[in-house]
Amino acid sequence: MSAPTVYDVAERSGVSIATVSRVYRTPDSVRTQTRERVLEAARQLGYVPSGNARGLASRTTGVLGLCFPDYADPDAEADAEADSDADDAVMLYSDQIIRGMERAARRHGYALLIAASLEGGPESLVAKVAGRVDGFAVLAQTVPTEDLEVISRRLPVVMIAGPREIDHLDHIVVANADGERELARHLIEDHGLRRLAFVGGEVESPDAEARFLGFRQACRDAGLPVPDAPDLRAEMMTQAEGARAAEALLDREGERPQGVLFANDQMAVGALRALERRGVRVPEDIAVTGFDGIPLSRIVRPPLTTVRQPIRQLGERAVELLVQRLGNSGSEPVSLMLPVSLIRRASCGCGCG
Repeated sequence: MSAPTVYDVAERSGVSIATVSRVYRTPDSVRTQTRERVLEAARQLGYVPSGNARGLASRTTGVLGLCFPDYADPDAEADAEADSDADDAVMLYSDQIIRGMERAARRHGYALLIAASLEGGPESLVAKVAGRVDGFAVLAQTVPTEDLEVISRRLPVVMIAGPREIDHLDHIVVANADGERELARHLIEDHGLRRLAFVGGEVESPDAEARFLGFRQACRDAGLPVPDAPDLRAEMMTQAEGARAAEALLDREGERPQGVLFANDQMAVGALRALERRGVRVPEDIAVTGFDGIPLSRIVRPPLTTVRQPIRQLGERAVELLVQRLGNSGSEPVSLMLPVSLIRRASCGCGCG
């Protein structure tokens, strides 16, 4: 069966070829109702726009794509602006994945096309990227499953993080639950902490939910009460959200927690600053931990105990899988789980830098 063309989309949606072209090139120039009709027809047909003349002729572009959520953290960006030497230190999760993908793509002779999924952005952004690349890596919760299904009919797709929502796609994840369980066990067994609080993300955040499951398992293993939900949830998992969570825990009635486990490092860093403003000592009064192992975690005061995941390796392995898939499209889909490691530092009481 031949691949659907722009002519097929135009016929299915009842518009001209020029209108279909404008939907993908300048979506704001097309009325919303018409644009949605064209995009729905494209989804039904499995149409992905071609990137350029070279791609039309050779079926290759020499480019790999990456699409990820907008992880911007205003506080981290402000840190970098205040200290030009801090750029590397404030690299966040997505920055590290990009660096890993760029390095591996260059090694294999590919360029990298990057798109941050902005809330409220045009629906055709993903199709634009997919139409200009030979293979596509997508972070969890970025692209609707039905759109990934359409894209995967035309080119290899690797899903990074989160659950394996589409069985026939390659998938890479890190051992989130194992890492958080080991971290919580460290606080319980090595530091004797019994009152622990967990600050997670939204229910839709698969990594944060997996980390909460690991926390629950550690509580169960230690004979502690097993919570049904995180003590608090943060919508964006930024430094500002971490600071607000720390304030809320301090102001809550009842005994303070002896330790607070944040679902990522960014929130934990924000919490450290909020606790310092309130005169709460870390770790003497409250232990604080994160997850991810971003560079900033080692230079804050006190240095942050965290679980380091191989973020750059996620990007590198995504490229390796795409390149393998391009060379052997008939092979079985691959699902990889990369190990994580506990990094003990001063914020939990270990006194290590």
